[in-house]
Amino acid sequence: MSVSIRLSRGGAKKRPYYRIVVANSRAPRDGSFIEKIGTYNPLLAKDDAKRVVLDVERAKYWVGVGAQPTDRVARFFDAAGVLERAARSNPNKGVPGEKAKERAEERAAKQAAAAEAAAVPAEEPAVEEPAAEEPAAEAPAAEESAEA
Repeated sequence: MSVSIRLSRGGAKKRPYYRIVVANSRAPRDGSFIEKIGTYNPLLAKDDAKRVVLDVERAKYWVGVGAQPTDRVARFFDAAGVLERAARSNPNKGVPGEKAKERAEERAAKQAAAAEAAAVPAEEPAVEEPAAEEPAAEAPAAEESAEA
């Protein structure tokens, strides 16, 4: 039987309240547990002393016996001085995924095309003005031939 130290959710909808419990790892999250060793109220301010209440003696006992804390509980234990948590580093945390990179490239290509299209018409009307007058001159000639 493997034993884990984890959070068991209580409280009402949208008002979570957690018990820090020692339970069989196969038991359901809110199911039976061996012992309650603390509480966690995420609605309180981070500097509030009642946010995490922990029985340090029992926590040390269970860690000594071989119970495995979850990541969140390991953070609480590290803050309380029960268990040293190894510092984790994820250098790729802020890097966007492959699909996000593809979307960014497509967006950049569209913006570049739009910028080129906006720059080209600004130059072309000066070149096209004489050309625009010529079809107007041809139109009356076409009308005269139609009348004749």
